[in-house]
Amino acid sequence: MNRREVISSVALLLGGTILGSQVFLSGCKTATTDVVAFTPKDIELLNEIAETILPATSTPGAKEAKVGDFMAVIVKDCYKPEEAKIFMDGMVAIGPSFMKASTQERHDLLVKLDQEAADFQKIKKEDQSPHYFRMMKELTLWGFFTSEVGSTKALRYIAVPGKYDGCIDYKKGDRAWAT
Repeated sequence: MNRREVISSVALLLGGTILGSQVFLSGCKTATTDVVAFTPKDIELLNEIAETILPATSTPGAKEAKVGDFMAVIVKDCYKPEEAKIFMDGMVAIGPSFMKASTQERHDLLVKLDQEAADFQKIKKEDQSPHYFRMMKELTLWGFFTSEVGSTKALRYIAVPGKYDGCIDYKKGDRAWAT
């Protein structure tokens, strides 16, 4: 069994996909530096997309976690050149009109893109890169929940854990554990 099969099996056991799995499967490379160049406006767009996916509520949103910067680093340093191109083309497809859209229009567009990505996932071949919105959504979740803001304010966090206690009562509304 190779690494790809193991990760796929674990993902199935967990009931979903592993965030950023394409990064783990391909390993980080710096080959995309010629293909990818993020401008401050690109980072701003990525932050707004991420904030629409994970908006601020009683906890901070993706923008406060600087998820746009995280996405840019991962795409530039870790994605294969063809994946980075798909991601960049996706940013162009979403375009500057996203920045001018209302909150509801942004939400509606991302719901439509999420459905488009889900439909694409059903028919895509194994060697095909994922839909650009799936990449953006996975990177948003990965970047937010591994950030300091996401780990400490959206999840429960203990910097230095004490003893292991596998039987902790859960009350409805409790946040998940980051550690």
